[in-house]
Order: sequence, then structure tokens, then C-alpha cells
Amino acid sequence: MNLRFIIKMLGLVFLLETVFMAAASVVAFAYGEADFRPFCIASISICIAGILFYLLGRKDDEHSAGPREGMIVVALTWVCLSLFGMLPYYLGGYAGSITDAYFETMAGFTTTGSSIMTDIEALPHGILFWRSLTQWQGGLGVVVFTTALLPLFGGGVSQMFEAEVTGTGISHERFRPRITQVAKMLSGIYLLLTALLSLLLAIGPMNIFDAVNHAMATVSTGGFSTKNASLSYWNSAYLEYVEMMFMFIGSVNVTLLYFLLRGNFRKFFADEELRWFAGIILIFVAATAAWLLSNGIVNLPNGIPAAAEELLRKSAFQVISLISSTGFMSDDYVPWGSFFWLLAMMLMFIGGCTGSTSGGLKAGRFAIVNKNLSNVFRRQLHPQAILPVRMNGHTISSDNVYRCLAFTFIYIALAMTGSLALTLCGFNFDEAIAASLSAISNIGPGLGDHGPDSTFAGASAPAKWILSFLMLTGRLEIFTVVMLLAPGFWKR
Repeated sequence: MNLRFIIKMLGLVFLLETVFMAAASVVAFAYGEADFRPFCIASISICIAGILFYLLGRKDDEHSAGPREGMIVVALTWVCLSLFGMLPYYLGGYAGSITDAYFETMAGFTTTGSSIMTDIEALPHGILFWRSLTQWQGGLGVVVFTTALLPLFGGGVSQMFEAEVTGTGISHERFRPRITQVAKMLSGIYLLLTALLSLLLAIGPMNIFDAVNHAMATVSTGGFSTKNASLSYWNSAYLEYVEMMFMFIGSVNVTLLYFLLRGNFRKFFADEELRWFAGIILIFVAATAAWLLSNGIVNLPNGIPAAAEELLRKSAFQVISLISSTGFMSDDYVPWGSFFWLLAMMLMFIGGCTGSTSGGLKAGRFAIVNKNLSNVFRRQLHPQAILPVRMNGHTISSDNVYRCLAFTFIYIALAMTGSLALTLCGFNFDEAIAASLSAISNIGPGLGDHGPDSTFAGASAPAKWILSFLMLTGRLEIFTVVMLLAPGFWKR
């Protein structure tokens, strides 16, 4: 194993992270609050670590780096950044323990949005900015790593990437000759969306600081807010419509956004995964609205049944927030009843589109699994029929179909295993399932005591470490972390 390569790459990541942490330090200094000193200590620490790691690994042989090194670098990047990223929380006393500080940071970098903070509005501006910035980095990082960096490490990882983006119009061969250009393209789109959303939010009732923070949390489909009540603090239909639009955009394959910006509308709207994703949203919005209306759950303050616009807006916002894995809330959906709880967990499971910053199984895999299931039933009637699975008019190879099935199985297995472990930590049945699924899908809120208006502050330390592991596993598309745990991975 090329250890020097791993060490050097981590050193470069640490040096890059120093820039982001320094930005949070500037915000803390500008507001003259007590979090400036913890940020300075954390910035110096990660900078020194970056220099040492780079010097130790600078003489590596990059050509001998293979799939194993690539997977280790990606996994360690998230783990180590969370270790350094938790320092401002812990040193400043904003998190009561190392466990709490690490949980908060991992929830940020993985764009999950779960939190242990019980009073967000009491936090200094530097810490609030850092929370949002970790999500913004995590959202951009997963796209850049999978699309731009991982193909450099060899065929094994590239094949995993192919399995993730099957049927979305992305092919790593298309990008291999232009890795640097692709990374710049993705970063440019990400920055453009963040700047545009910041402007739109600032035009509304938000101030500049809140607008920038929510823009970073939205584009990354993270969900951290600067207010305890999240977006419901502003009670603004304008904000909800703007956020819905950008949560949807954040759930779309970033390459399709590139085609859209280039004026290739046909390729954008003809994408089959996008049509599946939009169709799922429409079905769940209709089901949610019908449930809320029939049970009189959504009402105006004076008790009059909600107007159609408000009913559809509330339903659409919560559906898009959950399926995009953003986790913002305009209402506490726990009182909406068990029917919506089930809908919510289904949305958590499905997730956004492949090649996006959202979590979940992904709409592309969901479509492939459903099409394959349909073919299984059809073969019962026509055993000799050749029925390939097709996406966007192209036949999906049997190997990629099997990988999607394997991913779906291990995704469900890990969610159920996490649920079982959480029940041992004191979670009740529905809370354990929702929290486990929320963590592995990088959603954020769950049910019960850990619902959208609550935090995970009361969870035990073992539960927080379990959830942190699930967040990391889900953010790295499961296979990377699971393969690292396999004994055969470390053999020659």
C-alpha cells in the first residue's frame, strides 16, 4: 500500500481546509465574539498537520496508487476533517463533550443536518458560519471527489462510480481526459447557485448573514439553520418557494445542470431519472395534501381550513425537503400523524438523483430496481423473453443492475442494523427506525424526541457514535466504508 501517497493527499486536504477555517475565523473576528480564539487554535493545528503530512508524503510514487489508496483517502478525509472541524465547538465550550462536538461536525460535513445544539440562536456568528460552511464543503466535496478525483485512482473505483451514476448520462470515460476542467465546472456551478440563492434570500426577509448561511445549507442539501425554528422563523411564503426550488435543484444531477446552463434543454428534460424524481415528488405531494386536508391537520390561525395554495405549499415544501435530504422545516410534521411518518421514511429512503449532493438510495437506483422487478414478473409469463433494463434509451448491463440490487440490499440492511443498535441505546421503535434511516440517508430530523423541532442532545454517547458512523457510510455511498471494513481489502 502506498502510504506516502495517502499521507500526502491528506496533507493537501488539511492545507485546503485551513483556508475554510480561516474564513470562519475572519467572521468570528468581524463580530468580535468569543469564538475567535478557538478558531485560531483550530486553524493553526490543521495547518501544522497539513504541512507535516505533505512533507512526509511528498516523495510518493503517484503511479503506484490504486483503488485501495483512493478509498482510504476519501474515507479518512471525512473522518479527519471532522476531528479537526470539531475543535472550535469543543475548545469554545459550545459542545459539552468530544462526542457532541464530533457528532455536530460529522453532521455538517456529511450534509446530514442533525444537531446536538439546543439553542442555535445563542451561538456566536463564527460558529454559525462554520456549521453552514462544513455543509457547503461536504456537498461540493462529494461531487468533486467522485466525479473528478476518484477516476485517477484506478479502474476499481471508476467501476464503482459507474454503478452509482448508471442511467444518468454521466460516464467517467467522458471525464477522464478532462478531470481538471470537470472539477472547475462543478465548482463554478456550485458557486453560482450559492451566490444566486444568497441574493434571492436577501431580497426577502433574511439579512445578509442568514441568507448566505441558508444558501450554503440549501445548495449542499444540508439543512443547518441559524434559527431554532428553522425557516418557519420567518413565516414567509416567498422563502418557502425559493427554498423549494433550490432544494430541488440541489437534488438534480449536477451534469444535467451543466447541460441546462449550456442551453441543452432537451437533454435536461429528457433525462429519465429526473422524470422519475419529479413524478415521485408529485405523487407524494398529492398524498400528503389529501391526508392533511381530510384530517383537518393544516388550518389557518383562525381555524378556517387552509386555502389550496397554503395546503399545497406546506405539503410540497416538506416532501421536497425530505426527499432532497435537506431537512429544513416550515412545520413540525410529527403531529401530522403516522400516515405521513411512513411517507416521510419512504422519501428518506428514495432520496435525490445520482450525481447530486442529496442522500438516500437515489432515484436512478430506485428506477432500475423497479424496472428489474417488473421484468421479473413479466418473465414469469414469458420465460424465454429477453427483457433488458433500459434507462434513457440505453440498456443497463446485468452487472450494473446487480450492483444496484446489492446496494439496495446493503442499504436496507445497514439501516435495520442501525435501528436495532439504537433500540439498545434507549430509542423506541419508531424513533430508532427514523433516526437510523435519517442518518444513513443524510436527512437530519427523525421522529419523536428527535423530530424536526428537537435535537439529538439527549441521545446517549454510543447512539451518537452509531449515528455518526451511519452518516459517514451514507455520505460515501456505503461501498467505500463497507469495503474498508472487509478483511480482504487489506490483503495483498
